[in-house]
Amino acid sequence: MNLSTTIGISASGMDAQAQRLRIVAENLANQDTTGSQPGADPYRRKTITFAEHVDDETGASTVDVQNIGQDMSDFDTRYDPSHPAADERGYVKVSNVDSMTEMMDMREAERSYEANLNAMQSSRTMLSRTLDLLK
Repeated sequence: MNLSTTIGISASGMDAQAQRLRIVAENLANQDTTGSQPGADPYRRKTITFAEHVDDETGASTVDVQNIGQDMSDFDTRYDPSHPAADERGYVKVSNVDSMTEMMDMREAERSYEANLNAMQSSRTMLSRTLDLLK
């Protein structure tokens, strides 16, 4: 495997983690979003799954986003009879986004992104030193 291939592998990992961070940010931004009328569903947490992709030409394994789905867990309810989306008992469905889970996902994505960046920088350094030797 050549050094440019390793840079491509790291870049695919960085791209996947960047997309994961966008999903986390969207979830956190919408965690307080409720339905607009009684019985309407609030914002549903988004999830992201990855898949391995093997490049036929180089044989290198990269990662791609396989699916951006939705967390189908139940919504919690909050008692707020003055809310426009409150049901006849005064309860409002609230999003299934848990900020602690999102923060853990964010930290994991950040660390994975950082690991891929370090691998890419190491590959670039080795490539640069190899070119210097050939001069």
